[in-house]
Amino acid sequence: MEQQATAPRPIPPVDVEQAEAALIEHYPRLVRLGYLVLPPALGRNRRVLTAHALAQRALPRNRVGTTELAGLNVPAPRGADGSPADPGYAYVRLRVLRSALEAGRPRERWQLPKPGRLPPLLPQVWGLRLFPRSGGADELALDQALATLSGPGRAAYVLRALELPSDRDIRQVLAAAGVEDAAAALAEADGLRAPAGSRDASLLESMEFDPCSLQARPTDLMRRRQHTRAALAALAAAVVCGTLLGLPGDGGPDGAAAPPYSRNASAERALDPAKLTKAAPGAWKRADRAGFAVWPARGGRVTDRELLRRALAVWARPGPAVRVTATPGTQTGPAAGPPQLLYAGEVGQAAVVVLYDGLRVVRYAESKDGDGSGAAALDFARADGADGAGATAVVVGRADSNVRYLTAPWVNEVGVRDLLKPQAAAQPLRLADDGVTDPTLSPASASDCGGWPALQMGGHLVTDLGELTPALLTAGTPTGPHDVNSATARAGWAHTACQLQTARSQGVRSVNAWPFATQPLPGGTGSAEWVCTRAETWRGAGSRVLATFQVPGARPGAPSSTVARAEDTPVCGARDPHILTGVLWKSPHGTWYALAAGGGGVQSIAATGGVKGSAPGALLAVPAQPGVRTELSARLADGRKLTALR
Repeated sequence: MEQQATAPRPIPPVDVEQAEAALIEHYPRLVRLGYLVLPPALGRNRRVLTAHALAQRALPRNRVGTTELAGLNVPAPRGADGSPADPGYAYVRLRVLRSALEAGRPRERWQLPKPGRLPPLLPQVWGLRLFPRSGGADELALDQALATLSGPGRAAYVLRALELPSDRDIRQVLAAAGVEDAAAALAEADGLRAPAGSRDASLLESMEFDPCSLQARPTDLMRRRQHTRAALAALAAAVVCGTLLGLPGDGGPDGAAAPPYSRNASAERALDPAKLTKAAPGAWKRADRAGFAVWPARGGRVTDRELLRRALAVWARPGPAVRVTATPGTQTGPAAGPPQLLYAGEVGQAAVVVLYDGLRVVRYAESKDGDGSGAAALDFARADGADGAGATAVVVGRADSNVRYLTAPWVNEVGVRDLLKPQAAAQPLRLADDGVTDPTLSPASASDCGGWPALQMGGHLVTDLGELTPALLTAGTPTGPHDVNSATARAGWAHTACQLQTARSQGVRSVNAWPFATQPLPGGTGSAEWVCTRAETWRGAGSRVLATFQVPGARPGAPSSTVARAEDTPVCGARDPHILTGVLWKSPHGTWYALAAGGGGVQSIAATGGVKGSAPGALLAVPAQPGVRTELSARLADGRKLTALR
């Protein structure tokens, strides 16, 4: 029999002690509510700390009268897991919700920032980034879907899923929290298409959205060290620079750039925003070769001459307050002439400019609310020879574990695919009119391998490896790699994805996974797969090669065992499309074997040393003893000898 709903009753005056008891008892629920309603643009780390700050500031200073609580009723209880039917809880929940919504409202030009927009004074964590544990594909899809809603829409969705039993109560609470059109917020929440999740509970109750159960990771240690040195250098230079502040200048404001060393006509032309080159909006449709050179200039601040001049000046002479990063082998010097403008706009809390000089892609970022005189960032990445597949996207923003991309003009749809779940469909990622994506999880900063997000852009699959440009993922032979666009290729990458951790921040251009042999195992226990994974860099040198061995029966996302690795080698590449490697394997019956496999025209394999044997073809299986050492060699079709990769 259904229980009849109790009539709503007004909230009586709330004592400080009553509100404090509710806050302490239901603190995790209040922090989760604030975390979910706060603007996603703050980033996961800022949202966690701000949600805790909003919950802690929800405690009133004295007794709350009926005026502040007018029009608000005590909600009916939702059961053991529902919203508590407690006046004190209803009041502190309203305070948290109101503050979280204020943080997402646009600020007038001369209006002070809302408390939720400012970094909280308390709680504060130095040297660590805190964020909830990563969930599965459903949680990721829901997080991305919530980011598309307005603040009131998110609040309505969260209240309905976690707090209140009826839309009448939700409208009442939203109105009390300052939402002008509560009905529109509910309608927006109704239109959200989200995964069903568990049958027993809402996806919002999962650990992905729990700001009280956190992972801790260090901040950028190198950046902290650089900032310390920069602070000392800035302090030493402050006395000298202070005497120069009153001197007249003959140029525009250069923001965080260092003072000019000399006046050079060609250098001054490179700093003039009017000299920037821009591709025509439709040039990429008519070009013989797709690449960064045919990207049009996009973004809401492409006409902001002051921002563009600061970006060019900082590129020419970065000051001590500028954090400069570059992929290995990338020069950080100034442009030889006026570069090409790819983007100028606001991404999250930063104003971003992306430039291209034919050899490098350069990203400049400063605070969007400042004048450029504070801290700034300058990132360099090589992009010479980038074609359509290698010029699909550029990173324009990073916040905590999220990343946002500026996509190529020919990219119409973007999806997020978890490489460890090859059978799951790609989740759509919203693409703005200026080509910038919504935030999505990046695997570049994760210390574990619970999932590996990659972006599906048409037929191309790319992933973030901590660089300015994402790495292209391919499959197939070294001489004929192709896009990862089949179920078989995705299944192979599911066992290989976690090996990408070794290629982070190495200037990787593309990674190819080549399943070069399938070997029937002795005893009829199935077939093992041998894969060679090669990461090519933009600079040519520094390539990384891994040979892996995957036994049958493993779950789809289980990583393969690495049996050999090498750097700066042509093995598994277009110049040397051959490989030979081996492993000691123990059968389910307890017998040990020396297994070997070759790819790329191997005609025969021989083993010497602790294990002796030979076999025609590209496969070898010889009984062996545990821990024995053996030497492998092979003959190619042209008679050349091939040694094993170790």
